[in-house]
Amino acid sequence: MIDGHFVVDAHVHTPRLPTLKPAWLQWAHDFAGAYPWRSVYSDSGEVVPSAMDELMESEGVDRVLLFCEYSPRATGIQPIEDNLPLVAFNPERFRLVANVNPYVHHPAAAEVARQLDLGAVALKIHPVHGAFSPADKELYPVYQLCLERGVPVILHSGTSSFPGSRTSFGNPELLSDVVEDFPALQFVFAHGGRGWWYDVAAFLALARENVWLDLAGLPPKKLPEYYQRFDLTRLAGKFVFGTDWPGVPSVAANVRTLAGLGLPEDVLSGVLSGNAIKLMPSLA
Repeated sequence: MIDGHFVVDAHVHTPRLPTLKPAWLQWAHDFAGAYPWRSVYSDSGEVVPSAMDELMESEGVDRVLLFCEYSPRATGIQPIEDNLPLVAFNPERFRLVANVNPYVHHPAAAEVARQLDLGAVALKIHPVHGAFSPADKELYPVYQLCLERGVPVILHSGTSSFPGSRTSFGNPELLSDVVEDFPALQFVFAHGGRGWWYDVAAFLALARENVWLDLAGLPPKKLPEYYQRFDLTRLAGKFVFGTDWPGVPSVAANVRTLAGLGLPEDVLSGVLSGNAIKLMPSLA
Protein backbone atom coordinates (compact mmCIF):
# COMPACT_ATOMS: atom_id res chain seq x y z
CA MET A 1 0.00 0.00 0.00
CA ILE A 2 1.01 3.62 -0.52
CA ASP A 3 -0.11 6.10 2.13
CA GLY A 4 -2.98 3.82 3.06
CA HIS A 5 -4.11 3.18 -0.52
CA PHE A 6 -4.31 -0.28 -2.06
CA VAL A 7 -2.48 0.10 -5.39
CA VAL A 8 -2.78 -1.79 -8.65
CA ASP A 9 -0.25 -0.96 -11.37
CA ALA A 10 -2.21 -2.11 -14.37
CA HIS A 11 0.47 -1.52 -17.01
CA VAL A 12 3.91 -3.06 -16.46
CA HIS A 13 6.50 -4.44 -18.91
CA THR A 14 9.02 -7.00 -17.65
CA PRO A 15 10.49 -8.46 -20.85
CA ARG A 16 13.67 -10.47 -21.20
CA LEU A 17 16.14 -7.89 -22.45
CA PRO A 18 17.58 -10.06 -25.27
CA THR A 19 14.14 -10.12 -26.92
CA LEU A 20 14.01 -6.34 -27.30
CA LYS A 21 15.03 -3.98 -30.05
CA PRO A 22 17.48 -1.20 -29.10
CA ALA A 23 14.79 1.50 -29.20
CA TRP A 24 12.99 -0.10 -26.25
CA LEU A 25 16.11 -0.02 -24.09
CA GLN A 26 16.67 3.61 -25.04
CA TRP A 27 13.05 4.42 -24.14
CA ALA A 28 13.42 2.82 -20.71
CA HIS A 29 16.70 4.66 -20.12
CA ASP A 30 15.24 8.02 -21.13
CA PHE A 31 12.00 7.83 -19.15
CA ALA A 32 13.15 5.98 -16.04
CA GLY A 33 16.09 8.25 -15.35
CA ALA A 34 17.77 7.19 -12.11
CA TYR A 35 15.02 4.71 -11.23
CA PRO A 36 16.74 1.35 -10.49
CA TRP A 37 14.76 -0.84 -12.86
CA ARG A 38 17.88 -2.60 -14.13
CA SER A 39 18.47 -3.90 -10.61
CA VAL A 40 15.74 -6.53 -11.08
CA TYR A 41 17.57 -8.07 -14.06
CA SER A 42 20.28 -10.70 -14.13
CA ASP A 43 23.48 -10.19 -16.09
CA SER A 44 21.96 -12.23 -18.92
CA GLY A 45 18.86 -10.02 -19.09
CA GLU A 46 16.22 -12.11 -17.33
CA VAL A 47 14.01 -10.65 -14.61
CA VAL A 48 14.92 -12.03 -11.19
CA PRO A 49 11.49 -12.69 -9.62
CA SER A 50 12.61 -12.11 -6.04
CA ALA A 51 14.22 -8.79 -6.99
CA MET A 52 11.14 -7.58 -8.88
CA ASP A 53 8.90 -8.61 -6.02
CA GLU A 54 11.11 -6.78 -3.54
CA LEU A 55 11.13 -3.62 -5.66
CA MET A 56 7.34 -3.59 -6.00
CA GLU A 57 7.02 -4.21 -2.27
CA SER A 58 9.32 -1.27 -1.56
CA GLU A 59 7.23 0.91 -3.87
CA GLY A 60 4.01 -0.16 -2.12
CA VAL A 61 2.41 -1.78 -5.18
CA ASP A 62 -0.04 -4.53 -4.21
CA ARG A 63 -0.92 -5.90 -7.66
CA VAL A 64 1.07 -5.80 -10.89
CA LEU A 65 -0.28 -6.60 -14.34
CA LEU A 66 2.52 -8.00 -16.50
CA PHE A 67 2.35 -7.31 -20.23
CA CYS A 68 3.81 -9.47 -22.96
CA GLU A 69 3.98 -8.36 -26.58
CA TYR A 70 4.17 -9.91 -30.03
CA SER A 71 5.26 -6.92 -32.14
CA PRO A 72 8.14 -7.90 -34.41
CA ARG A 73 7.80 -4.60 -36.31
CA ALA A 74 8.44 -2.39 -33.30
CA THR A 75 9.76 -3.86 -30.06
CA GLY A 76 10.24 -7.54 -30.85
CA ILE A 77 8.51 -10.58 -29.43
CA GLN A 78 8.25 -10.94 -25.65
CA PRO A 79 6.21 -14.11 -25.12
CA ILE A 80 3.83 -14.54 -22.23
CA GLU A 81 5.85 -17.53 -21.03
CA ASP A 82 8.67 -15.16 -20.00
CA ASN A 83 6.38 -13.75 -17.28
CA LEU A 84 5.41 -17.10 -15.80
CA PRO A 85 8.31 -17.20 -13.29
CA LEU A 86 7.15 -13.93 -11.74
CA VAL A 87 3.63 -15.24 -11.26
CA ALA A 88 4.96 -18.49 -9.86
CA PHE A 89 7.11 -16.58 -7.36
CA ASN A 90 4.26 -14.37 -6.08
CA PRO A 91 0.87 -15.20 -7.60
CA GLU A 92 -0.83 -12.72 -5.27
CA ARG A 93 1.10 -9.70 -6.51
CA PHE A 94 1.77 -10.59 -10.16
CA ARG A 95 -0.85 -11.35 -12.84
CA LEU A 96 -0.53 -12.09 -16.53
CA VAL A 97 -1.96 -10.06 -19.39
CA ALA A 98 -2.31 -11.79 -22.76
CA ASN A 99 -1.34 -10.25 -26.10
CA VAL A 100 -2.28 -11.10 -29.67
CA ASN A 101 -1.22 -9.85 -33.08
CA PRO A 102 -3.34 -11.02 -36.06
CA TYR A 103 -0.25 -10.86 -38.30
CA VAL A 104 1.56 -13.29 -35.99
CA HIS A 105 -1.26 -15.49 -34.67
CA HIS A 106 -3.85 -17.33 -36.71
CA PRO A 107 -6.50 -17.97 -35.71
CA ALA A 108 -6.08 -15.15 -33.23
CA ALA A 109 -8.84 -16.34 -30.91
CA ALA A 110 -7.14 -19.70 -30.44
CA GLU A 111 -3.94 -17.99 -29.30
CA VAL A 112 -5.88 -15.76 -26.91
CA ALA A 113 -7.62 -18.80 -25.45
CA ARG A 114 -4.22 -20.45 -24.92
CA GLN A 115 -2.87 -17.43 -23.07
CA LEU A 116 -6.02 -17.02 -20.98
CA ASP A 117 -5.68 -20.67 -19.99
CA LEU A 118 -2.23 -19.78 -18.62
CA GLY A 119 -4.01 -17.46 -16.18
CA ALA A 120 -4.15 -14.10 -17.97
CA VAL A 121 -6.70 -11.75 -16.43
CA ALA A 122 -6.92 -9.40 -19.44
CA LEU A 123 -5.94 -9.11 -23.10
CA LYS A 124 -3.71 -6.35 -24.49
CA ILE A 125 -3.86 -5.47 -28.18
CA HIS A 126 -1.24 -3.17 -29.69
CA PRO A 127 -2.51 -1.94 -33.07
CA VAL A 128 0.16 0.77 -33.28
CA HIS A 129 3.12 -1.57 -32.88
CA GLY A 130 1.44 -4.27 -34.96
CA ALA A 131 0.19 -1.91 -37.71
CA PHE A 132 -3.36 -3.23 -37.80
CA SER A 133 -6.78 -1.78 -37.13
CA PRO A 134 -8.36 -2.78 -33.81
CA ALA A 135 -11.70 -2.73 -35.65
CA ASP A 136 -10.63 -5.43 -38.13
CA LYS A 137 -13.37 -8.04 -38.31
CA GLU A 138 -10.68 -10.71 -37.87
CA LEU A 139 -10.48 -9.56 -34.25
CA TYR A 140 -14.21 -9.92 -33.59
CA PRO A 141 -13.84 -13.59 -32.56
CA VAL A 142 -11.17 -12.41 -30.11
CA TYR A 143 -13.54 -9.84 -28.63
CA GLN A 144 -16.30 -12.43 -28.43
CA LEU A 145 -13.99 -14.82 -26.60
CA CYS A 146 -13.00 -12.13 -24.10
CA LEU A 147 -16.67 -11.37 -23.54
CA GLU A 148 -17.39 -15.03 -22.86
CA ARG A 149 -14.38 -15.34 -20.54
CA GLY A 150 -15.21 -12.11 -18.71
CA VAL A 151 -11.83 -10.46 -19.29
CA PRO A 152 -11.30 -6.84 -20.38
CA VAL A 153 -9.51 -5.78 -23.55
CA ILE A 154 -6.71 -3.23 -23.15
CA LEU A 155 -5.80 -1.35 -26.33
CA HIS A 156 -2.92 1.00 -26.99
CA SER A 157 -4.43 4.39 -27.82
CA GLY A 158 -2.37 7.31 -29.00
CA THR A 159 1.13 7.72 -30.32
CA SER A 160 4.29 5.63 -30.04
CA SER A 161 7.88 6.65 -30.68
CA PHE A 162 9.19 3.21 -31.62
CA PRO A 163 10.44 2.70 -35.19
CA GLY A 164 8.02 0.51 -37.11
CA SER A 165 4.97 1.91 -35.32
CA ARG A 166 1.94 3.16 -37.24
CA THR A 167 0.41 5.92 -35.15
CA SER A 168 -2.77 6.18 -37.22
CA PHE A 169 -3.95 2.90 -35.69
CA GLY A 170 -3.82 4.51 -32.25
CA ASN A 171 -6.86 6.68 -32.90
CA PRO A 172 -9.48 5.73 -30.25
CA GLU A 173 -12.19 6.61 -32.78
CA LEU A 174 -11.39 3.35 -34.57
CA LEU A 175 -13.05 1.59 -31.62
CA SER A 176 -16.29 3.56 -31.81
CA ASP A 177 -18.15 0.76 -33.62
CA VAL A 178 -16.46 -2.03 -31.66
CA VAL A 179 -17.50 -0.71 -28.26
CA GLU A 180 -21.07 -0.48 -29.57
CA ASP A 181 -20.96 -3.97 -31.08
CA PHE A 182 -19.73 -5.41 -27.75
CA PRO A 183 -21.53 -3.32 -25.13
CA ALA A 184 -20.96 -5.89 -22.37
CA LEU A 185 -17.20 -6.15 -23.03
CA GLN A 186 -14.96 -3.76 -21.10
CA PHE A 187 -12.37 -1.81 -23.11
CA VAL A 188 -9.44 0.04 -21.54
CA PHE A 189 -7.73 2.68 -23.69
CA ALA A 190 -4.11 2.49 -22.57
CA HIS A 191 -2.36 5.88 -22.42
CA GLY A 192 -5.72 7.65 -22.58
CA GLY A 193 -5.42 8.83 -26.19
CA ARG A 194 -1.87 10.12 -25.70
CA GLY A 195 -0.77 12.73 -28.20
CA TRP A 196 -3.66 14.48 -29.93
CA TRP A 197 -6.55 12.15 -29.09
CA TYR A 198 -7.15 12.93 -25.42
CA ASP A 199 -10.54 14.46 -26.20
CA VAL A 200 -11.67 11.48 -28.28
CA ALA A 201 -10.66 8.97 -25.60
CA ALA A 202 -12.23 11.01 -22.81
CA PHE A 203 -15.48 11.53 -24.69
CA LEU A 204 -15.81 7.81 -25.39
CA ALA A 205 -15.05 6.98 -21.74
CA LEU A 206 -17.81 9.29 -20.54
CA ALA A 207 -20.26 8.30 -23.25
CA ARG A 208 -19.85 4.52 -22.99
CA GLU A 209 -20.11 2.51 -19.79
CA ASN A 210 -17.70 -0.08 -21.19
CA VAL A 211 -14.80 2.30 -21.94
CA TRP A 212 -12.02 3.14 -19.46
CA LEU A 213 -8.73 5.05 -19.67
CA ASP A 214 -5.43 3.77 -18.31
CA LEU A 215 -2.93 6.42 -17.25
CA ALA A 216 0.26 4.62 -18.29
CA GLY A 217 2.89 6.99 -19.59
CA LEU A 218 0.95 10.10 -18.56
CA PRO A 219 2.58 12.31 -15.89
CA PRO A 220 -0.19 12.71 -13.29
CA LYS A 221 0.51 16.42 -12.85
CA LYS A 222 -0.34 16.89 -16.55
CA LEU A 223 -3.77 15.25 -16.39
CA PRO A 224 -5.66 18.52 -15.76
CA GLU A 225 -3.96 19.95 -18.85
CA TYR A 226 -4.50 16.91 -21.06
CA TYR A 227 -8.19 16.70 -20.16
CA GLN A 228 -8.85 20.41 -19.67
CA ARG A 229 -12.13 20.30 -21.61
CA PHE A 230 -13.62 17.82 -19.15
CA ASP A 231 -14.62 17.70 -15.51
CA LEU A 232 -11.56 15.91 -14.16
CA THR A 233 -13.35 14.43 -11.14
CA ARG A 234 -16.07 12.96 -13.32
CA LEU A 235 -13.58 11.66 -15.88
CA ALA A 236 -11.37 10.18 -13.14
CA GLY A 237 -14.23 7.84 -12.37
CA LYS A 238 -13.10 6.00 -15.52
CA PHE A 239 -9.34 6.12 -14.85
CA VAL A 240 -7.25 3.00 -14.24
CA PHE A 241 -3.82 3.59 -12.70
CA GLY A 242 -0.82 2.29 -14.60
CA THR A 243 2.74 3.48 -15.09
CA ASP A 244 4.22 1.85 -18.22
CA TRP A 245 6.97 0.52 -15.93
CA PRO A 246 9.94 0.68 -16.32
CA GLY A 247 9.43 3.97 -18.16
CA VAL A 248 8.56 5.84 -14.96
CA PRO A 249 10.77 7.63 -12.42
CA SER A 250 8.83 6.14 -9.48
CA VAL A 251 5.52 4.34 -9.06
CA ALA A 252 5.03 5.74 -5.56
CA ALA A 253 5.79 9.28 -6.77
CA ASN A 254 3.09 8.95 -9.45
CA VAL A 255 0.59 7.78 -6.84
CA ARG A 256 1.39 10.70 -4.55
CA THR A 257 1.13 13.19 -7.41
CA LEU A 258 -2.28 11.77 -8.28
CA ALA A 259 -3.31 12.12 -4.65
CA GLY A 260 -2.29 15.78 -4.84
CA LEU A 261 -4.76 16.58 -7.62
CA GLY A 262 -7.56 17.04 -5.10
CA LEU A 263 -9.79 14.20 -6.23
CA PRO A 264 -12.41 13.02 -3.72
CA GLU A 265 -11.15 10.09 -1.67
CA ASP A 266 -13.57 7.58 -3.18
CA VAL A 267 -12.61 8.64 -6.71
CA LEU A 268 -8.89 8.43 -5.92
CA SER A 269 -9.32 4.95 -4.46
CA GLY A 270 -11.13 3.94 -7.63
CA VAL A 271 -8.29 5.21 -9.79
CA LEU A 272 -5.58 3.49 -7.77
CA SER A 273 -7.25 0.09 -7.53
CA GLY A 274 -11.04 0.05 -7.35
CA ASN A 275 -11.68 0.44 -11.06
CA ALA A 276 -9.12 -2.23 -11.94
CA ILE A 277 -10.78 -4.59 -9.49
CA LYS A 278 -14.17 -3.89 -11.08
CA LEU A 279 -12.69 -4.95 -14.42
CA MET A 280 -10.70 -7.88 -13.01
CA PRO A 281 -12.33 -9.03 -9.77
CA SER A 282 -9.62 -11.61 -9.08
CA LEU A 283 -7.25 -8.76 -8.27
CA ALA A 284 -9.05 -8.28 -4.98
